[in-house]
Amino acid sequence: MEQTIGLNKAQLGIMRLLSHFDREEQVKELDDLIRSYYARKVDEEMDRLWNEGKWSQEKIDETLSEHLRTPYRHAK
Repeated sequence: MEQTIGLNKAQLGIMRLLSHFDREEQVKELDDLIRSYYARKVDEEMDRLWNEGKWSQEKIDETLSEHLRTPYRHAK
């Protein structure tokens, strides 16, 4: 019986796939494919937001100039 505690179907599928890999190069190729997939999804979502007017050059400029660092608290 296969234990699936904490893993969803997608995770289990990837684990099964990885069990057939015998070289680190194969894992790297799969990693590259997964990264490319998510990069494409981000691009598609950004295009959608741009086309719907929810993202613009002004928004990009505003985001680039935002100060997001958390100030350090100096120990005394």
